[in-house]
Amino acid sequence: MLIQVFNSIVEFFVNIISSLGYLGIFIGMTIESSFFPFPSEIILIPAGVLVQMHEMSFFIVFLAGLFGSLIGAWINYFIGFYFGRGLVKKLIDKYGKIFFITRENLIKSEKYFEKHGEITTFIGRLIPVVRQLISLPAGFAKMNFFKFSLYTGLGAGIWTAILIGLGYIFGENMALIESNLNIITLMLLILAVLVLIAYVVLNNKKK
Repeated sequence: MLIQVFNSIVEFFVNIISSLGYLGIFIGMTIESSFFPFPSEIILIPAGVLVQMHEMSFFIVFLAGLFGSLIGAWINYFIGFYFGRGLVKKLIDKYGKIFFITRENLIKSEKYFEKHGEITTFIGRLIPVVRQLISLPAGFAKMNFFKFSLYTGLGAGIWTAILIGLGYIFGENMALIESNLNIITLMLLILAVLVLIAYVVLNNKKK
């Protein structure tokens, strides 16, 4: 049942992408990566199918997906940068005691992002759900914009290439795509943990 629903959704987006072309991919990934997140799979996997059918270019699809992800991430970043601090402080003052959150916790989180923002942003882009939301705390902590864009682009580029590749390799066989997507997601989580461990070890050596 779920596979049939997924098949219908993919077919729907294949038709949309076919009509809007690369612009549709760019707009879709911009929305997906911003404050209104929805699964990027339903955009990039159908695009990969169209690449397999020689109706689209892998390289241009990749660039459209990557830059769409970046624009969406920038939207969240600037929301956090310009509006996040004041709003969060008001919420903490009003409701912080209920959730055992204080301004000291807020300051600690800011300092953490100042020290480890790059690795946190990169790893966050590899983790489902987190990938769309990681831009908000980066903006809130006023992370360096160039570094934010670089590490967001690296993480988003990996995810974009994987999803296009799945559509290209398996075509419209959604059962195979779903099973392989689960395996790849698990592998990315393991990769994220290994990168984090390596980062901690290197940091300790520097100290």
